[in-house]
Amino acid sequence: MGAYLAFKELWRNRGRYLLVSLVVALLTALVLFVAGLGEGLGLGNIEYLKNLDAQLVVYQADAQLLIAGSRIPRATVRAIERVEGVVAAGPIEFSRVSIVLPGTTPQGTPRRPLDVSLIQVEPGRPGEPPVRLGRQLLNRRGREAIIDALVARRAGLSVGDEFTIQSLQGTRREFYTLRVVGISTSQQYSIQPSVIVPLLTGDQIKPKANVEDRPVSDLSSNVVAVKLDLPADPREAQSVVTAMGERLEDQVKGIEAVDIKTAYENTPGYSAQQGTLNTQRYFALVIGVLVLGGFFQIQALQKVPQIGVLKAIGASNLTVAAASLIQITLVTLVGVFIGSVVVLTLALTLPVGIPIVFTPQTVATALVSLIMIGPVGGLVSIRYSLRVEPLTALGLSS
Repeated sequence: MGAYLAFKELWRNRGRYLLVSLVVALLTALVLFVAGLGEGLGLGNIEYLKNLDAQLVVYQADAQLLIAGSRIPRATVRAIERVEGVVAAGPIEFSRVSIVLPGTTPQGTPRRPLDVSLIQVEPGRPGEPPVRLGRQLLNRRGREAIIDALVARRAGLSVGDEFTIQSLQGTRREFYTLRVVGISTSQQYSIQPSVIVPLLTGDQIKPKANVEDRPVSDLSSNVVAVKLDLPADPREAQSVVTAMGERLEDQVKGIEAVDIKTAYENTPGYSAQQGTLNTQRYFALVIGVLVLGGFFQIQALQKVPQIGVLKAIGASNLTVAAASLIQITLVTLVGVFIGSVVVLTLALTLPVGIPIVFTPQTVATALVSLIMIGPVGGLVSIRYSLRVEPLTALGLSS
């Protein structure tokens, strides 16, 4: 009976309820876009670190887990490798350069260089991402590079192609030619796609304030990725990671070792960025609860005589509550469906450079939250409907 009453009223007042569903659709679009933007910006900051084939990241002790402020000398890397339980250690250096794009725009002007993160690694050590096309880095001094999928797409590069890196050396702009030997999955760092090169090659390419060459023995890196010998059980593995971090700090002076999650969560701006976007998402959900709650409360006030008649002819509070709840849920579901279809359709047409990513977990969490705002917002109207007295509603009370 409750379902019949709900469908009957929805059909008779379909125009009014469709408008409410469109309001829910707008809220759905807002929440999904914010969720997708948060995921995209977050991955753009931490994707490379999150994908590291390692369990620990080692920083300079007083760098406060800031990659740019950390310097690890080669001697420290060798000391880390000698610690029992360490399988391999790979130094990693980060900087920013640009790829010179050939050709011109439709307006006839030269194409704007593509800004990328230059990541220097030791070939065959932790920090070098696996490739899905081509091969890994082989030569420590070779003019070769692994590019991530975003660089390949935006620059139109494939395995075997040569490209030009633009870098500031002191006050001069220098150009370096590299050859693509492999293409990896997306490896963004600092909201930019990545080019991965051997450490010694990258030391010549990366921007420098002082153009005087440093001796190879003085090479240092920002951080060191450490791969450990771990047991198969996940709980035991986590204990080993924690214990090995403490062991490294005890046996090697001047370092701080943290797990991968701690490393990427301390990437500059990541936590503040995610906190801001999550706050916006929560406010959108609160606004949705208030809007839907206000609408259904007005509906309940307008239906007081009808509810009184239903109760007078024997309808139970359960029937009245079920009819209201079904109405609210259906209106919310229609709005969420419309909003989801619109957002996902628009996402397919967005330019590559817009950092919006929809993962199954993010979308599912957002949709469940949106579906819940209808029933939560309608609780007040349902409670009001249950308290309606038949005689009072019909004006027959003395």
